[in-house]
Amino acid sequence: MPIPDFQTLMRPLLEHLSDGADHSNQETASVLADQFHLSEDERTQLLPSGKQSLFTNRVAWAKSHLKQAGLVESPRWGVYCITTRGTALLCEVDGPITMKVLSQFPEYQEFRAKKAVAELDSAKEPTSADEMTPEEHIEYGYRQIRQKLSIEILDRIKKCPPDFFERLVVDLIVAMGYGGSRADAGRAVGRGGDGGIDGIVKEDRLGLDVIYIQAKRWEGTMGRPEIQKFAGALQGQRARKGIFITTSSFTKEAHEFASFIDTKVILIDGPELAELLIDHGVGVTKGDVYEIKRIDLDYFSVDE
Repeated sequence: MPIPDFQTLMRPLLEHLSDGADHSNQETASVLADQFHLSEDERTQLLPSGKQSLFTNRVAWAKSHLKQAGLVESPRWGVYCITTRGTALLCEVDGPITMKVLSQFPEYQEFRAKKAVAELDSAKEPTSADEMTPEEHIEYGYRQIRQKLSIEILDRIKKCPPDFFERLVVDLIVAMGYGGSRADAGRAVGRGGDGGIDGIVKEDRLGLDVIYIQAKRWEGTMGRPEIQKFAGALQGQRARKGIFITTSSFTKEAHEFASFIDTKVILIDGPELAELLIDHGVGVTKGDVYEIKRIDLDYFSVDE
């Protein structure tokens, strides 16, 4: 039979996890492959990159969407289990569980509304693969892969020790061209500890100006009071510039406050942090590279 798409896998995957136990990625993929009676060739069919099976990739996408809807969770890396919400949804919905079904949950709506998805959905999404040009296939796939990578990055950050976030901020700042040398930035970040300031780094290698930093691993939404405290700490240092970095998000009031005050305060939330890490090559490694070639019209230009 054809290899099922990731939406078709959502309900069987959730049913597999319905026993409440923790299940590894490998076990889940094997169980679902048996359930869909996939042949050995179908189980081992690779993506064009040749580095992952097509079926395993689709199982991973199904898990990613279910997780964003709060139906499954990952207690540790490579292991998943069902949540109370996931168990309830299995009882409430008789038919297939699709992206449309997941859209009833606010967390999933927010996930779909994030920047990467908004850009993807801003253009008319083709109703079938046949409507897409090869270039559109590549662009569509690239955006989906990047979105999934952003989610995985934030998930890993939240599961790492607190001091890891400090090192990550240092590496990102240096990669973006701030902080002087890494040794300078490393000595500065984490040594502030003065009224809500976690660190001070050079804006340039000469240290003509400095930037004050607040970095927080946070689960809930960051509100205006936290930004007010940071702004007050900046004023106490007579500082003109600050960066507030969090793994979560900021409220509308927090953004408005940061935009109205005289001190320049840049807010970097979780999704933007992940985007910056990807763009500057921090915590990620280059995967497959596809080189697209086009006809060289100059070469074939022959005077008649």
